[in-house]
Amino acid sequence: MSEWAAKRFWKAATVEGTAGDFGVLLDSRALRSPAKSALRVPSRAMAEAIAAEWDAQDGVIRPDTMPVTRSANAAIDKVRVQFDEVVAMLGDYGDTDLLCYRAESPEELARREADAWDPLLDWARAEFGAHLQVTSGVMPVAQDPQAVAPLRAALAALSEFELAAMHDLIAISGSLVLGLAVGQGRLDAAEAWRLSRIDDDWQIAQWGDDEEAAELAALKRAALLDAERIWYLARA
Repeated sequence: MSEWAAKRFWKAATVEGTAGDFGVLLDSRALRSPAKSALRVPSRAMAEAIAAEWDAQDGVIRPDTMPVTRSANAAIDKVRVQFDEVVAMLGDYGDTDLLCYRAESPEELARREADAWDPLLDWARAEFGAHLQVTSGVMPVAQDPQAVAPLRAALAALSEFELAAMHDLIAISGSLVLGLAVGQGRLDAAEAWRLSRIDDDWQIAQWGDDEEAAELAALKRAALLDAERIWYLARA
């Protein structure tokens, strides 16, 4: 027996609301989150993007084609109800930030990492006062809690919709600094992806690519670009 799948039942998706409180109507029915909360978002641009995703559905509804809707649902059903826990979880990336762990060898890879990542750690120091320590190899370096605290504070200052997008920027890149750099406009998501892949790209250059790994990487890159778009929609 095939699994049941929801199908399109509406003629048009439209936006309603004003002053930082917007919703989407499927005909006359207000869109709700999976937990049945009202799906209200902070900007008309975000609501219009959600409406466009629903209008693009043809026949069976495919949630995997609706990243803005999924992020809004996560913000409402998950981030809003456990905001402090999400901040703490993302803040932990500062203790093991990708940019702080460097290859011991070969020298060329270590140089590439330093050239690419040192300017961003310098930026985090200047922008937030976060003095993160760098180490070589796989042994963990203990970051001073006071060094990570400003980065955690930056996360705590976000709205639930911004934090939902920031979650993906950080988790996909593996770096709190890279995520915040995209959020602050220091770099874009495409560049953040490239910087997060220096080690992986080095290994591919040496040993060749794996088709399955390449497909997974492409999906992650697309998700990172979606997260950047959603971040700006939440702030529009």
